[in-house]
Amino acid sequence: MTFKLTYSTMFNPPEEMHERFESALAEVRAGLGAFHAMHIDGKDVRGARARPTCGPVDQRVRLGEVAVGNAADVDRAVVAARQAFDTWRRTPMADRLALVRRLADLIEERVYTIGAALALEVGKNRMEALGEAEETAAFFSGYAAEFERNGGYDRSLPDDPLEGWASHNRSVLKPHGVWAVIAPFNYPMALAGGPTAAALVTGNTIVLKGASDTPWAGRLLGDCIRDAGVPPGVFNYVIGSGAVVGDALIRHPDVAGATFTGSFDVGMGLLRSFASGRWPRPCIIELGGKNPCIVTAHGDLERASTGIVRSAYGMSGQKCSALSRVYVDQSVAGELIERIVAQIQALTVGDPTCRRIYMGPVISRKAAASFDDYCRRLRVGDARILVGGTRLAGGDLAHGHFVAPTLAEAPAGHALFDEEMFVPILMVSRVRDFEEGLRLANATRLGLTAGCYGDEDEVRTFLDRIEAGVTYVNRPQGATTGAWPGYQAFGGWKGSGSTGKAIGSFYYLPQYLREQSQTWVE
Repeated sequence: MTFKLTYSTMFNPPEEMHERFESALAEVRAGLGAFHAMHIDGKDVRGARARPTCGPVDQRVRLGEVAVGNAADVDRAVVAARQAFDTWRRTPMADRLALVRRLADLIEERVYTIGAALALEVGKNRMEALGEAEETAAFFSGYAAEFERNGGYDRSLPDDPLEGWASHNRSVLKPHGVWAVIAPFNYPMALAGGPTAAALVTGNTIVLKGASDTPWAGRLLGDCIRDAGVPPGVFNYVIGSGAVVGDALIRHPDVAGATFTGSFDVGMGLLRSFASGRWPRPCIIELGGKNPCIVTAHGDLERASTGIVRSAYGMSGQKCSALSRVYVDQSVAGELIERIVAQIQALTVGDPTCRRIYMGPVISRKAAASFDDYCRRLRVGDARILVGGTRLAGGDLAHGHFVAPTLAEAPAGHALFDEEMFVPILMVSRVRDFEEGLRLANATRLGLTAGCYGDEDEVRTFLDRIEAGVTYVNRPQGATTGAWPGYQAFGGWKGSGSTGKAIGSFYYLPQYLREQSQTWVE
């Protein structure tokens, strides 16, 4: 079978993948320092000023310079998108999908270059970075296929039962207009590209704002969209702070809908804003997780320890799907903890572009300071750090934001069991039995992902009663992580999302559309 890179298969890639990444990395490094403009109405826009960008791996290395936008740039982008909307929505479905598929092909062609840039800008290891680039292409091709499979969501309904009249009925889903996409730093390509793909396929036009820490990724996506031949104004990319550019975008009266991925507090504020005004506007918010894993007395501890470590420390714990809470039956807790500690001690931390490195830095100085604060809180009271808990600042690591993968044990009532940390800290608590573990797993306002290692009856009960949108059982590839378009849908319950409809699912695209019932009497 030909190797297919996904987050499940990334642990044993063919040698060619490493060779091609090394070649692309050398090319990308040779071009560091370039200026990255915004993209508005088909043109590069430099903005009123520029700022340098440095990645989290080595603050001495300037990745480039980026334009810094303002409210006027946002207005120009929204006006361009609004003007392009009518033509784009009227573009025949076959033509629109052909452009989107061409875009997917371009991302595939550039996957190693994009992956190298993501490794430098975000601090992902090479397989995580390549995986994100591949995932972005999968969103565009997958959503095009889904829209086509559903006939563009244009359906005939039965005629009215009228004698002497022909009364024909249809249900048609139509795009809203200008769609805002606000993407996070941790998946700046995929979580910008996924909503952008959905909006493009369904006939909306887009204004994208990326995270301030990762502006390069959005520009790489914009380059692919431009080169695929998407018309001017259909896609626009603005760069700037959330306080200035983000606020101007969400408050713009001509923005018809939005997709936001990020923190609970910011997302909830955005949702409330879109529910008010002249009329409620659609707002898809995809928020964080405080993701649990239950290990029962019957669980396979080798599978469990492997899946736990991969989910807790992949991308330095900076995934909304990262595992952060383990509830383990007290009868097997000692052995499981020993296995987890051994696997943590074997993890390599450093420059994520190096082949041997598993875990890179956290994204920023602020994130590293948060790590320090959490570790301080774990050194007092009834919690204890079992491994890690320190900054890593030896040699070249002193110039980046590196921290140690950390495991702590604490009673289930510890405050950090309820706080999303977004750093590589995993907490474990011993429980009496499976029922107590399940109760604690559900005792959170968030409900994104969850995992379980147990026997058949236990995992069936887990799947029936766990309050999470993405679930995994007995999975060594990742206890709570690893969803891939076309294989697993990805979306949260409770405070982890606003719609209950998951990314990459059968139900995702209709969220970018509104229904019109049409009755035509002949």
